[in-house]
Amino acid sequence: MTFKIKSERMGMAQTQGKGERQVRSAAARLAAVQALYSLDVGEGSVEELVRAFMNGAVGGYTMVDVPDPAGIFDPTETRTELEPPDGELFCQLVRGAAAERARLDEVIQATLSSDWPWERLEALVRAILRAGVYELLERPRTPPKVAIKEYVDIALAFYSGPETKLVNALLDRVARSARPEAFGTKAG
Repeated sequence: MTFKIKSERMGMAQTQGKGERQVRSAAARLAAVQALYSLDVGEGSVEELVRAFMNGAVGGYTMVDVPDPAGIFDPTETRTELEPPDGELFCQLVRGAAAERARLDEVIQATLSSDWPWERLEALVRAILRAGVYELLERPRTPPKVAIKEYVDIALAFYSGPETKLVNALLDRVARSARPEAFGTKAG
């Protein structure tokens, strides 16, 4: 399966100002979202998808719309190689989010505003939110602000509308509730 992102933003966001570890972590998060999306639309089992991503059969590249600099012609589509993901992080995110899917969906549904009922969420948005909420709840070593920014960057690679604001707001609410100490507040 190939994902098409709306611009080269994800490739650039993956590498700008980041060290190799951060780039590999960003790639793992993107690959995890892709795998969780595939699971949601019935394109394989968890272990089949983990194997496919880990051996490079799936997820090593994406198709990107490159705008015409003069603005005269339609964008052209080009294949963009992605950085190799941090395999350990990728596996933890996919296996963990898949195993905890029902609980994650409950958290997401409880946190959604009335403007965004569960039924309105596209499969890709659900995948981004599941990965993000899982990381916020189950990976305490990841600073919440880092996790939120990474998943907002992923959302921005696919969407330019309100979906990115939804991802940001929902993950922020979950983080502040689950890890208030990271925001200088106490649980209560």
